[in-house]
Amino acid sequence: MKKIILVVSVIISFSTANAQIKIGDNLPDFELKNNKEATVSLASAKGKTVLIDFWASWCAPCRMANKKLAPFYNQYKTENFEIIGISLDTDQAKWISAIQKDKLEYEQLIDPKGFDAPSALVFGVEQLPSAYLFDAAGKLVAVNPTEEQILVQIKK
Repeated sequence: MKKIILVVSVIISFSTANAQIKIGDNLPDFELKNNKEATVSLASAKGKTVLIDFWASWCAPCRMANKKLAPFYNQYKTENFEIIGISLDTDQAKWISAIQKDKLEYEQLIDPKGFDAPSALVFGVEQLPSAYLFDAAGKLVAVNPTEEQILVQIKK
C-alpha cells in the first residue's frame, strides 16, 4: 500500500511540477485560427483585461457558461475587456455551429486536437470549461475566476 501511495505521489508531483501556467505568469504568445480562418495571436489582446476561455461544442457545462459569458462580454467589452474563446473541438463544423447558436461575438479560436492541443498543454487544461484571467499587463491573476474577480480586474 505504501508503494502505491509513493508512486501516486511521485506522479502527482511530476504532473504538478510540469503544470503549465501559474498565477503571475505572462500570457502565452501563440497563434491559432479563428472562426473566420484568420490567424490570431494571443499577444494582440495585451493591454486589456483578458479572459481566456477553453471550451468545446460537445461540453454541456461549457455551453451553459457561454450563455452567461456572451451577455457579460457585451456589457463590458467597451471597458478594456476581452474574452478569447479557445475551442478544443476536433470537428470544426460543430464548433462553428455552436458559436452561431450561442451568439458568441468575442474572438473564437480553435486548437483542434482536444486535450492534446498545444494550447491546452501550455495552459494545463484538464477539464472544460477552464478559464484564465489576465490583467492589462498580461499577468495571470486567476484561474477559473468568479464574475466578481473579473469585474475587479476590469475596474482597475
